Amino acid sequence: MTSTTHFGFRTVPEGDKKRLVGEVFDAVASRYDLMNDILSGGLQRLWKAAMVDWLRPRAGLRLIDVAGGTGDIARRVQERVQGQADITVCDINVSMLSEGRRRAPGLDVRWLAGDAANLPFHDGVFDAYTIAFGIRNVTRIEAALSEARRVLKPGGRFLCLEFSPVDTPLLDSLYDLYSFRVMPLIGGLITGNREAYQYLAESIRQFPDQNKFAGMLRDAGFSQVNFRNQAAGIAAIHSAWRI
Repeated sequence: MTSTTHFGFRTVPEGDKKRLVGEVFDAVASRYDLMNDILSGGLQRLWKAAMVDWLRPRAGLRLIDVAGGTGDIARRVQERVQGQADITVCDINVSMLSEGRRRAPGLDVRWLAGDAANLPFHDGVFDAYTIAFGIRNVTRIEAALSEARRVLKPGGRFLCLEFSPVDTPLLDSLYDLYSFRVMPLIGGLITGNREAYQYLAESIRQFPDQNKFAGMLRDAGFSQVNFRNQAAGIAAIHSAWRI
C-alpha cells in the first residue's frame, strides 16, 4: 500500500511531495525573502534575529543551516561572529541555493544541495543545527528530526523557527482571513504564482502546534526541549539539545 502525506490540504503519495514542494520553491525563489517581508510586515526579520540571539553564536561555531537556501540565517550568524564560523547552508532546492549565492556572493559559507531527511554528513559533525520556515515542507518531519540529532555533536543545539497554528480567539479568525484570502492574492500579484502561496498557507495549518512539535523533538531523542512564541504564537522558535 502506498504511503501518503499531505501537500497543503491535499493527500498525496509520499513520493510526490518532494517534487511538488520543489515546484513551489522553484516558482518563488527569486522573491522568497521579499515576500516573507511583505507578508509578515517585516516581523520575520525580528523572529530570525530572536532565533540567532537564542543561539548565541560564538567564534569557531560549526553550524548547519537546513532549508536555508537564501543564506539569510547564515549571514546573520556570520555577522555576529565577524565571519569566524564554519557554516554549511543545505537546501534541497537548487533554485533557492542559486538565489542565495547570487544575493550574497561574498558570504563565507559552504552551499550544498541536500535533503533534510538524508543529510550527507557523518554522525556528530556540527555544534548547531538551524532551520527557519523549512521543516513543515519536508515529507517526513520525524526523519528530518532524527537526521538533525544524528549530525549534531553531543551537547549540540537544535533551533527551529516555524509558523504555528494560531488558537487565540478572534486572532485565529483574522489570521485565517489573511492567510487564505490576502496572502495568495499578494503572492499572485508579486510572483505570478497564487497557488504557491495557497500551499504555503495550507502547510502552516497542517504543521503540529507548539506542544505537539515539542513532543516530536523528545521522541527524536532531544533533551531540554523548549519553545518561545513570537507574535502571539503566529510563529515559534523551538530549542532542543543533543545530549
